[in-house]
Amino acid sequence: MENVIVGLGEALYDVLPEGAKLGGAPANFAYHTTQFGHNAVAISALGNDALGDQAIKEFNEKGVKHIMPRVDFPTGVVNVELDNEGVPTYDIKTNVAWDNIPFTPELEEIAKNCRCVCFGSLAQRSKVSHETIQRFLANTPKECLKIFDINLRQNFYTKEIIKENLKQANILKINDEELVAIGRLFDYPGLDMENKCWLILGKYDLDMLVLTCGVNGSYVFAPGISSYQPTPKVEVADTVGAGDSFTASFASAILAGKDIQEAHELAVKVSAYVCTQKGAMPKIPQEFLDQIK
Repeated sequence: MENVIVGLGEALYDVLPEGAKLGGAPANFAYHTTQFGHNAVAISALGNDALGDQAIKEFNEKGVKHIMPRVDFPTGVVNVELDNEGVPTYDIKTNVAWDNIPFTPELEEIAKNCRCVCFGSLAQRSKVSHETIQRFLANTPKECLKIFDINLRQNFYTKEIIKENLKQANILKINDEELVAIGRLFDYPGLDMENKCWLILGKYDLDMLVLTCGVNGSYVFAPGISSYQPTPKVEVADTVGAGDSFTASFASAILAGKDIQEAHELAVKVSAYVCTQKGAMPKIPQEFLDQIK
């Protein structure tokens, strides 16, 4: 696999009120970048169980390339509760398959041919998967686009792991609630939202920082550049996976040579559309896919 785009980390089932839906941020990312025509692969681990079998079947049906070794732990499950506005809260089960992603020669080879990788903090809550993700990043080419979609969940993160990944990344994707948490964790008192972003951008020598603020819009900061886009008003079915579709659309546009403003506009449109659909992996309308051809 050459010039491959990788979603690396958790593969799991979101158990929503209407039933279990295949998800996990890296799998969602790989699914959406595949729709944009990229050679993408989702990398995680699945259990030797019925849910693992179902996940493989669904990845194949959705046309998502995947490397999902079967391990002696159950396939990951997250119980999702939605509030009246469709905003989810998560109960993430521990000691599951994606906590135990093995680093293999196949993964090393993919890392060496990786054009872009999206990874988060959640899958690094365990020693095994943390080491696999770090070894993967260490084997990527210098020009590889490394997106740290921070994805803080429950108490599954530490200051040390966040620092380690910020040093590895060249793009940070974060939401407004996560930015508040990072401000507390890193002791950035008295700084407003934008100044926190500029501080993190400079301190970790990032190429870009993407900040999403739900209904209050989103920002992209880069040296000498600041982009803001309002959030379109749509009828929300649920917001599960909307952030991942934003990241995938933004990365797809940047990789296609679009500038930050163009990539940001597309990401906002796609993520707003995903909010109108049930589950994390709807089909993206052709009018959006055509924008990066």
